[in-house]
Amino acid sequence: MLSTLPILAQDEGGSVEERLKTPAPPIVFDPWQAIERGEFFNEFEAAFPSPELSGVAANDTVRLRCFMPPESTGPVPVVVMLHYWGATNRGLERQAATDLCSRGIAVVSLALPYHLERTPPGSRSGEQAITPDPAALVRTMMQSVQDVKRTVDWIESRPEFDRGRVGIAGVSLGGVVASLAFAVEHRFQSAAFMLAGADLAGLLWNSSRVVGQRDALRRAGYTEARLRQELVKIEPLGYLLTAPSRPSLVIVADMDTVVPAKCSDALIEALHEPQVTRIGTGHYGGALVQRRLVRTVARFLGETLLGRDYRAPASVSAPTLRVGLLYSEERSLQFAAGIDLWKGSRGGSTFGSVLGTPQGLQGFAGVQLGRGLSLGVVVLPRRPVIGAFWSTVL
Repeated sequence: MLSTLPILAQDEGGSVEERLKTPAPPIVFDPWQAIERGEFFNEFEAAFPSPELSGVAANDTVRLRCFMPPESTGPVPVVVMLHYWGATNRGLERQAATDLCSRGIAVVSLALPYHLERTPPGSRSGEQAITPDPAALVRTMMQSVQDVKRTVDWIESRPEFDRGRVGIAGVSLGGVVASLAFAVEHRFQSAAFMLAGADLAGLLWNSSRVVGQRDALRRAGYTEARLRQELVKIEPLGYLLTAPSRPSLVIVADMDTVVPAKCSDALIEALHEPQVTRIGTGHYGGALVQRRLVRTVARFLGETLLGRDYRAPASVSAPTLRVGLLYSEERSLQFAAGIDLWKGSRGGSTFGSVLGTPQGLQGFAGVQLGRGLSLGVVVLPRRPVIGAFWSTVL
């Protein structure tokens, strides 16, 4: 698949590739401001103008939150963390900061374009970040990566940080942005990507999270192939293949429908011998083991930034939750939600679940045929009957 990517296209003011790889002109940063001093970390905030302006005032100021180890006495390693699409708070970053600061490593949380404090008035956080307009997607990704690079400039301007030990981590959308930033910004020594992938066109064309945007693209005459051509300028795969080898970790949900398996596999293939940790659930099921995943990322980055070897676990156990519609001739069609008791394969193509329905507890065991539809046996209180279950793994 990697060999089928189109050649990087030219853009006004030089190619997008040149703009992504070329440092922005240096600026003088304002001092950071202390926010809070606590048991686990001291919190500061900073801001600077985006080097890639969108013309939207609220969006064109980059907002940072910095979490420093409370007992730090000299330059400390630091991790830049990028949040998921639609984030309304920095709870995940604060959780990571608790683990990383305990290891003497700082965390810088970057608000991505159109999110958090950068949300335009009258809009929801992240609403304008992913739209059915390929040109806008290119501009937003360009701004995201340029903001990350400028954040590294800011880190290098502060004596509190060890400029030779800088890592990056991202979750979902943040992981996609982090993959491109990691490819073009060689000042990052290591990276962790949680529930993320590459092949942007494939992701947009197959993700369960962007159905409305995909339908709008189809109405505008786009196909997956045409979209891939439009997004090649910002496709991480085209940059990762020539990027220097550095330690990386990819956390994959085997039953993810938001970031399809082929997209996470593409990211793994493009990286240089990454470590991979798998969870046997869907994209949102990762929240049920969020503490363990964050701790794994903290340990990986903490060790690799200090030049030490660390082997992340190959898997993290997680419950697989399903919601959907259960059908049997005896009970007709009904809403059902439950948990898998067993899976016959890594991707859950055969599974057995206990389900709660308006008519009480029922069981289902079957084979998934595709697009969430499974055929099998519905286990009723008196007897099993043939049935179907259309479900989504959370």
